[in-house]
Amino acid sequence: MAPAEGALDPAALHPRLAADSHLLGALPSALLLLHREAALHWFILVPATACNDLTDLPSRQREELLDDAAALGAFLKEECGYPKVNLGALGNVVPQLHLHVIGRRPEDCCWPDPVWGRSLPGHSWSGEALQALLGRLGPLGLRGLS
Repeated sequence: MAPAEGALDPAALHPRLAADSHLLGALPSALLLLHREAALHWFILVPATACNDLTDLPSRQREELLDDAAALGAFLKEECGYPKVNLGALGNVVPQLHLHVIGRRPEDCCWPDPVWGRSLPGHSWSGEALQALLGRLGPLGLRGLS
């Protein structure tokens, strides 16, 4: 797969990100991943940068990344019915800059705690569910990588 113009080459993904997620495509600012745990809609944005921290990004690139995170947050609330959206850019385990955008609701498996570092149910996304989600994400400017 060749990267979309301006996107990080998928081959440059940290191995942990590649193993823990589905590569959905590219938004204007970053690759868009979906965590393999299907108990939650858990997106991960990975911008093309050598910076390790969100605060180190040039302001324009940071704004574009946060704009895409806001669009995903609106999608999670409006299309998926989540009342809360968590954002996180920890980087303690995976140093490559990535931003988590996670839909949360009081009845989810981790509520009210954070999702990382917890035992999760191990639900997987079916091929049909992934295709349906890809179709719903199209209006956000999601591009394929081929």
